Amino acid sequence: MYLFVYITASSKDEAKEISKTLLEKKLAACVNMFPINSMYWWNDQIEEALEFVLIVKTKSEKLKKLKEEVTKVHSYEVPCICAFAMEDGFRPFLDWIDKETRC
Repeated sequence: MYLFVYITASSKDEAKEISKTLLEKKLAACVNMFPINSMYWWNDQIEEALEFVLIVKTKSEKLKKLKEEVTKVHSYEVPCICAFAMEDGFRPFLDWIDKETRC
């Protein structure tokens, strides 16, 4: 199964570090990054922050290791790491994910 993994990071530098780690370890074929304004509960208060979202293209068998690697380099105590299954996809794109996540 193929996945999109949604991750938030505290800064562009952190998002790049996470992305590079996942790509170098062949846990992702591609990572998209973009800024986002977030509001959320933390320690009984509503917080507001500029974060960076990562959308990681990968395979389900990589998810456990991906989460381990993200938590090693992530600055958050409780990072957002959520996976969404791809119901369908363009076969050449999925083949490319296969190729780029092979170790």
